Amino acid sequence: MNEATSIKPPTWFWIVAALSLVWNLLGVMAYIAQVTMTEEALNALPEAERLLYEATPAWANGAFAFAVWGGALGCLLLLLRKRFATPVLIISLLGVIVQMYHSFFIIDSMAVYGPGDIIMPIMVVAVAIYLVYLSRSAAAKDWLT
Repeated sequence: MNEATSIKPPTWFWIVAALSLVWNLLGVMAYIAQVTMTEEALNALPEAERLLYEATPAWANGAFAFAVWGGALGCLLLLLRKRFATPVLIISLLGVIVQMYHSFFIIDSMAVYGPGDIIMPIMVVAVAIYLVYLSRSAAAKDWLT
């Protein structure tokens, strides 16, 4: 449908999309902090954490970038009511999956951070999956143009 005949989304959609944008912008901040970490800050970390950062390959940092920047852009597109939000959020979800694969199966970050380290990654994956679902649902209901 075109913009003139699209259906107005309910208030909860705007709230969820805005909060999701904030969530993803926090991820962007974490990404920037990680990739711009100074040598001094890196050396201040406990040795096990420092070794994790130093062992992170470019492809894992790239997946992190796709996850957070894609999530932020996808949420912005939701707020702008654009159907292109769905493929962008799918790319973000794929970035999340690759990043988590690296974190848990290649470098075994739980060995460094402990079992409590699983809570945030579960939330990240759940939110990424939900955002893809939300964008598809919103498109199907003609909330997006």
